[in-house]
Amino acid sequence: MNTRTPPRFDPTRVPHLLGSFAPVTEEVDAADLEVKGEIPAALDGLYLRNGPNPRFTPIGSYLYPIDGDGMLHGVWLSQGRARYRNRFVRTPALEAEERAGQALWGGLESMILPDAEQVGPQLAGTFRDLPDINVVRHGGRLLALAESACPYRIGAGLETLGREDFEGALPAGITAHPKIDPVTGEMVVFCYGLEAPYLTWSVIGRDGTITSGPTPVEGVDEPMMIHDMALTGRYAVLILAPAFFDLDAAMAGGSFLAWRPERGTRVVLIPRDGGPPRWATDDAFWLWHTVNAYDDGPGADAQVVLDYVQWSRLTVGGAPGAKQEPVSGGLARARIDPVAGTMTRSLLDDARVEFPRIDDRLIGRRHRHTALATSTGRTDLLSGEYDAVRFHDTQTETAVVWDAGDLSVGEPVFAPEPGTDSEVRGHWLTFATDRTDGTSWFLVLPAEDPAAGPVARARVPVRVPLGLHGGWLPTEDDRPTAHSAPSTAT
Repeated sequence: MNTRTPPRFDPTRVPHLLGSFAPVTEEVDAADLEVKGEIPAALDGLYLRNGPNPRFTPIGSYLYPIDGDGMLHGVWLSQGRARYRNRFVRTPALEAEERAGQALWGGLESMILPDAEQVGPQLAGTFRDLPDINVVRHGGRLLALAESACPYRIGAGLETLGREDFEGALPAGITAHPKIDPVTGEMVVFCYGLEAPYLTWSVIGRDGTITSGPTPVEGVDEPMMIHDMALTGRYAVLILAPAFFDLDAAMAGGSFLAWRPERGTRVVLIPRDGGPPRWATDDAFWLWHTVNAYDDGPGADAQVVLDYVQWSRLTVGGAPGAKQEPVSGGLARARIDPVAGTMTRSLLDDARVEFPRIDDRLIGRRHRHTALATSTGRTDLLSGEYDAVRFHDTQTETAVVWDAGDLSVGEPVFAPEPGTDSEVRGHWLTFATDRTDGTSWFLVLPAEDPAAGPVARARVPVRVPLGLHGGWLPTEDDRPTAHSAPSTAT
């Protein structure tokens, strides 16, 4: 039987199950998409995005963006043409619910777990796998990533191949936002858990083998939620905002996540060469996503520059019915002194933004351009819904905006022009959904003049629910070597 009586829950009143966020259940293949404009012939590869998409109506609770079955949406581009396919990430829990014809697991905040009679002894009393946040390609593996658990390996046709624990080397898994160093080819990952060690980090080599870790991060003595990280040439950068897991509160009907601003936000710089971690602390702030980080100089005493989207508090969870302070945010920059253990923060852009991306070939190195989803001020948008793309130039400290009108846009992803190392020679790719009729589109915006709007729009045959993350996977991997770093000049 279930571990507790299901709380009163009405999914029709959950914003992130409605409108442009509403899940879809149909898996579709379309060989030749209708295109308005012209898809650049240089775009040859796969744009792939993952996101939460409950297969059945949720029970107990639904906490966006963490809850929900993963669904992959892929657009293959070649010779100016586009084809589409979407597939669920087929976990054992999803397959058990399909056999039952209904949801059996509650959302994370409800603690509803099925018994052996419902799902068999292996799944009884367990939490479901939720590889619904991100998707990356590394070391010959295509991985659908969960918030903090083992990813699922995905085949070339988006079929699910099974849970991936890297030959048993990472049995606890990784989080949803690893970072791939474009110079060394290493993927640096971290993982948090509800039991000690509460935070670990690891390095996965270019060939997909574990070369370091999992190594516990000393100084973390209770479970915390850490969604994203950053990477520099010298450090893995982890931001520990005061978002703590409270299992006792959740079992008593409260929130699974507790925001404790009096604890402040800590940043730990973990030397990639194995040296001791460096810590800095400041007043509390929350971040979902980093933009990028880099070492501001060659010396051991050089500061670390971290760009990220800052929020004044945690923007999910909270005790039912509790009054929460208004949330503010923007594109921010922190300078961290690894010697003094200090951090100073400034706001680069006070626009309401999220889902920041750069040219991934510049991860860990100084970048110039950041693309973000943003809001223009329309009052009919749901929480977490954005109707424009904002392009911030850190060199000129200016921004330009493409207003998407009736379209709600997702995370923008950069696809560089093959054979060039410029940040502005290429295109920004994203999905968008029309709020007036529910149709979805794949958009291609020119990096040289993104405010001009898309040069191509491909009609997607199924609505693509808003959120979350993905990437551009070129047919021929065009990532630079250590002797071919992208240019930040226009």
